[in-house]
Amino acid sequence: MRDWKGKRYWIVGASAGLGRAVALEISKTGAEVILSARGKDDLETLAAECPGPARVVPVDIADAESVASAAREAGAVDGLVFLAGVYWPMTSQEFDGEKAAAMLNINLTGAVRVLGHVVPRMIERGTGHIVLTGSLSGFRGLPGAVGYGASKAGIMSLAETMYADLKGSGIDVQLINPGFIRTRLTDKNDFNMPFIMEPGPAARIFVEHMQGDGFARNFPTLFSLFFRATQFLPDWLYYWLMKRG
Repeated sequence: MRDWKGKRYWIVGASAGLGRAVALEISKTGAEVILSARGKDDLETLAAECPGPARVVPVDIADAESVASAAREAGAVDGLVFLAGVYWPMTSQEFDGEKAAAMLNINLTGAVRVLGHVVPRMIERGTGHIVLTGSLSGFRGLPGAVGYGASKAGIMSLAETMYADLKGSGIDVQLINPGFIRTRLTDKNDFNMPFIMEPGPAARIFVEHMQGDGFARNFPTLFSLFFRATQFLPDWLYYWLMKRG
């Protein structure tokens, strides 16, 4: 069980959806939460709802200077939880380079920008907790997921590398891969979303995983087993199944 008392957690992507729900759950543990996203008003509303100490630090993670400024304002933190993300459903036939680049820039490169300020400080102190948010969509290429799937696959690879590098260093690295969660992002989908979850229950699973020392958590469990199993299918069978789906 993790000791949260007196710890400071920087939650990037906290203004809405899963990020907002995770911030509330972490605040219940007694940790101080530093809430970041672009929308200052939403963050201040959230801060007022947090049961524990909370501070608002707006940031645009697409802007390197904004990230650097926010990192200075956040100061030394015990934990970083990266949940920021943008999403547009997109097939290759509808390829929109601007939107695809934005998904990579926010979801993946944005995480790297933030980590670039947090990780060196944690290494200097020899302690820290880093939590990155992937997705079940990152396990293997999915139809209609141009940009988003690649960004989440990148996050998952980044987390795996950091876990390997930092294991035994005093810095814990964790990866959490959710399925569909009802947010303003999934509201853009016009297809059936199996096992879709509300942000509150999903956040409880998220923070439950953070309490332990395991590396990766994929959920919902039954849905995640399908995605893990697809990694072992031959290409011809996998893409035949995807076409039929």
